[in-house]
Amino acid sequence: MNITNEDNMKLMARYKDNHFDLAIVDPPYGINEKWQRNLTGDRPTEKWKNPKSQQYKTFDDSNPPNKEYFKELQRLSKNQIIWGGNYFTEHLKPSKGWVVWNKKADIKEHLSMAELAWTSFDKKCNMYDHLWAGFKKKYKVDRIHPTEKPVELYEWLLMNYAKEGDKILDTHLGSGSIAIACHNLKYDLTACELDTEYYDAAMLRLKQHQKQIRLF
Repeated sequence: MNITNEDNMKLMARYKDNHFDLAIVDPPYGINEKWQRNLTGDRPTEKWKNPKSQQYKTFDDSNPPNKEYFKELQRLSKNQIIWGGNYFTEHLKPSKGWVVWNKKADIKEHLSMAELAWTSFDKKCNMYDHLWAGFKKKYKVDRIHPTEKPVELYEWLLMNYAKEGDKILDTHLGSGSIAIACHNLKYDLTACELDTEYYDAAMLRLKQHQKQIRLF
């Protein structure tokens, strides 16, 4: 794996056209949601706090990628899966191969019941069910990022949209769930994360997972 702490435009500029077989990315959606985070200590944890609190550094997704980002992403990857693609339709061609992640949330909850991913694949629309509604999860997970997605979701994407030997790209590493999935399924991943605190937390999470796997 090649995972770096840098701007994704700098990373992508280093690679030739179609270098990667599949890009799976989860960029900021630009919907102005804000969270508070606590990434201090040996065990980083995410906490939902009032944005006015000074105790935690604020995370927000008010800066979505621009047209140049999507142009670069499509230049260097043969196929793409883009979470939040419904927010970027002005930069993406129409697709019938959307992915729906059903989070099994209750309709009365504040959070969305599902998330959408645009794909470049000429496939039918597919859906993956996995409980991840607010603080209710199928498996107990200590999240390190407010928009963290489950490892199982990325494993499902890899098993259904990637082929053995594919080179995978992620331009927004976030919590590192995709890195753990690629490690488990033996895919070659190149990824980056701009935020140093999130990068460090994701790398610690990956190393702890790799160490745990070696013990068994």
